[in-house]
Amino acid sequence: MREVFHQSLEDVQTRLVEIAELVTVAIDKATRSFSTSDVALAEEVIADDKLIDERAVALDELAIEILAMQQPVARDLRIVVTALRVSASLERMGDMAEHIAQLARTRYPERAIPKGLKGTFTKMGELDVQIARTLTELLRTQDLKIADHIRNSDDDVDELHASVFEKVLSDSWQGEAGATVDATLASRYHERFADHAVSIAKKVIYLGTGDWAADDPVTDLPV
Repeated sequence: MREVFHQSLEDVQTRLVEIAELVTVAIDKATRSFSTSDVALAEEVIADDKLIDERAVALDELAIEILAMQQPVARDLRIVVTALRVSASLERMGDMAEHIAQLARTRYPERAIPKGLKGTFTKMGELDVQIARTLTELLRTQDLKIADHIRNSDDDVDELHASVFEKVLSDSWQGEAGATVDATLASRYHERFADHAVSIAKKVIYLGTGDWAADDPVTDLPV
């Protein structure tokens, strides 16, 4: 029974990595579609979000089954509970990628990025893709040193997010209402994507150390 139990725990970790890999593909395609107005890529992201949702639900069902049948304690219990919370954040990250792709599709054949903000959004997209890849590696290896890279990249995304708002609120901004809405929404989606990654990193740190960081950027804000 213990061998089966530990195999189930390994399966949980494997599934988390698989979902993170899907999220990485989604944000990569979403940011490219947003930058280039590639509607085909945008459609792929939107269609594939269902797969991320399905994988997250399947993982949750496995975790609940382990809780019910194995009644884990101590670190094993932390693994299962953490997996449930990480799964929820990964699903939301997939949603953020889908929202970015939807903006690209809505504005097609025009570009969704307002004039004067292309460089900012290109950098935000690159950072989000980098964060997703680093997060996948963190979930695969549970190397806690990787978590610092995610936090640092999130700080960079936050700065770019703030710069978008400064731009659209400045007297020099000449964008129409639609462009202003697109810019603020897209910036928010990029920022929230990174925030969820930080939240997951903190959960992995908790799993490895038993210490819980209080300043979670996700729990106190609307998703």
